[in-house]
Amino acid sequence: MFDNLTRRLSTTFAKLAGRTHLTADMLDDALSEIRIALLEADVALSVVKKIIADIKEKAIGQKIIDGTKPAETVAKIVYDELVNLLSSDNRPPTPDHHRVIMLVGLQGTGKTTTAGKLAAYYKKQGRTVMLASTDIYRPSAREQLEMLAQQAGVDSLPIIADEKPTDTAKRIITGHRPRTASHDVIIIDTAGRLQIDEPLMTELRDLKKLLTPTEILLTVDAMAGQESLNVAREFNNVLGVTGLVMTRSDGDARSGAVLSMKMETGAPVLFVGVGEKIGDLEQFHPDRVASQILGMGDVVSLVEKAQEHISERDAEDTMKKMFSGEFTLNDMMHQIRQIKKMGSIGGLMKLLPGMGQMADALKDKATDGAINRQLAILSSMTDGERRRPEIIFAARKSRIAAGSGTTVKDVEQLLKNYEKMRAGMKQLSSFGSPDKLMEMMKSAPGADN
Repeated sequence: MFDNLTRRLSTTFAKLAGRTHLTADMLDDALSEIRIALLEADVALSVVKKIIADIKEKAIGQKIIDGTKPAETVAKIVYDELVNLLSSDNRPPTPDHHRVIMLVGLQGTGKTTTAGKLAAYYKKQGRTVMLASTDIYRPSAREQLEMLAQQAGVDSLPIIADEKPTDTAKRIITGHRPRTASHDVIIIDTAGRLQIDEPLMTELRDLKKLLTPTEILLTVDAMAGQESLNVAREFNNVLGVTGLVMTRSDGDARSGAVLSMKMETGAPVLFVGVGEKIGDLEQFHPDRVASQILGMGDVVSLVEKAQEHISERDAEDTMKKMFSGEFTLNDMMHQIRQIKKMGSIGGLMKLLPGMGQMADALKDKATDGAINRQLAILSSMTDGERRRPEIIFAARKSRIAAGSGTTVKDVEQLLKNYEKMRAGMKQLSSFGSPDKLMEMMKSAPGADN
């Protein structure tokens, strides 16, 4: 998501790097590059014009032409503009009382899958959730939602053959009135079409009238480009959209249309689909997304992923190992497995400041496939070999390569990587503990500057 925009903006800021003085012409050139970058990212022309005008006004107001470090200053202005553009009440609806969420969107935008992911999201928060479908047109749509409910561990509305969508809606409301409801959240998957038409909108109007939903969330495919702006406009005019959900954001999409949709509808982007699994739905944070767009990473999200997938005890054990100087191939295998729990390697690299561009450059070396090969090599070793890698000579390397489906060269490369990691651990061990390292850093010359 936003990868192309990130690359173009990074190139623009790189041209300003090292400048101590920025002329008006240089600023115009930078704004021209930013304009092209936004247009190539599928941001609507009207939105691009507003963004550029706002950036220029702020730039002149801050008198950056006579200032120092113009690249950092322009980047900060662009960051603030993106956050301002994407922000509103981006907090997902909290079901502190009975809540009905109606999902709408065109067919093929991942609406049904998103319903399942939303159910898992709220189930994780300790809410009681029920999924229901009014889509009687797409073959097996209701059965698919029923299976997703089972995966998420939530209830689903029983399917009645040949039932009309409005009758399904009446059944939902009759059995789940606010005062007697056994579910905090009811998520309703509605029918879609390949394109917007009057029968679809008439049905959705009728469902809205019957269900009186507390939220109407529009699912939009990140790969749809500027056409998604027209879709958002139509759904918002007819139904009054309260939030947006971007799907397929993990694909090779330009995704700039989300900026246009936010301005067009005024509805916040609440969630982003980041994969195919039931748990691959993340809350949308404007400041974090803006930071990633500008190549500044998102350390907060990285820490949250680590806290979610790595226990505090594992983290403490890893820290002790790092400062003890004792680091074996068993430890290396354990760390790789912990990293894998947090998601794709490419996605994790993009959360690190300055690593977004490198993630693309290293896509052949730091792919999930490469990580899996390393695990295969380590798994093909005996426990004794992992504890004492110095005993791994030619014959053992050949056996390990054959057992892991790799080459001797791959085995040797892994051992080299291990030695580098081990050397780094030994350097850390010289400080004794994390606290001593922090104390030394604080007392270093210039530490307070």
